[in-house]
This record gives sequence, structure tokens and C-alpha cells, in this order.
Amino acid sequence: MIDPELAAKLDEISAKADMAYRAAESVRKYIFWTGVITAALVVLPLIGLLFAIPAFMNNYVNPLNDATGNTTSTADLVKSLGL
Repeated sequence: MIDPELAAKLDEISAKADMAYRAAESVRKYIFWTGVITAALVVLPLIGLLFAIPAFMNNYVNPLNDATGNTTSTADLVKSLGL
């Protein structure tokens, strides 16, 4: 059979391995959620800007067009810029 001292050492090593596994899983989850939150904080504002920039362009270009008598719309202006 197995020597009692050897069995105790194996149990101790097994307990330490379980603790290390739990710690590694905790760190893995922490890193995962940090990445998800970071991506959300970068991607969501970019999506918002896709809608906000044309609205801001209309606010600034339409009064300029009215003042100069130009009938070019903002969409035509963007197309002429090649964007």
C-alpha cells in the first residue's frame, strides 16, 4: 500500500492544486469581464458617434447653406467628399 506519510503529502499537494485552480479561475473571470467592459466602453461610443456626427453636421451645415443660398444637402456634401 501507500505509506501514510506519502498519502498525507499527496493530499496536501492535491489541496494546494485545488486552491491554485480556484485562484486561476477567479483571475480568468476578472480578466474576461475587464475585457468585456473595456470593449463596451470603446465600441458603444463609436456606434453612438455614427449617429451623432451626421446630426451635428446638419446643425452646422444647414444654417451655412441657408446663409449662402446653397441648396446642397449634407448627404450630398458627404458624397462629394468621398466618405
